[in-house]
Amino acid sequence: MPHDNSSSPLFVRIKGRVEEQSMQMPFIFSPISAGFPSPALDFMDKGIDLNKILIKNVSATFLGQVAGNSMMKIGISDGDYIIIDKSLTPSSNDIVVCVLDGEFTLKRIQLEKEYCLLHPENDAYKTIKVTKDNEFSIWGVVIHAIKNFKCTR
Repeated sequence: MPHDNSSSPLFVRIKGRVEEQSMQMPFIFSPISAGFPSPALDFMDKGIDLNKILIKNVSATFLGQVAGNSMMKIGISDGDYIIIDKSLTPSSNDIVVCVLDGEFTLKRIQLEKEYCLLHPENDAYKTIKVTKDNEFSIWGVVIHAIKNFKCTR
């Protein structure tokens, strides 16, 4: 049985128009070097709206929180947030949120003619082969992951 996506407690819909949800943050115009220090404060710009960077289709974009570590090799860990666009057509190698036999799962997808494979990004988990015998739908394509590096506990 398909899930009612709009009321699932795992996902919070991002409501309203991008313009109504503007979230301006100071923006460092200069690229940030991961090597030698750069005088970045000299390059502060007016600001940038994160919604304009992270969201392309407001009405089809949802925010979800990850539970588990099956995707940690690509940097998506337990507690991270993901931004999911339901309007995108999934392709092989995309990271997707699926409903498999009534449960949400986050995996890298490989689409084949008669089946698809759901690949975890953690060697402790096995690839799942989805066939016509499974109840399966691709809920949306993950377009961004948001990671917290500062523990607040």
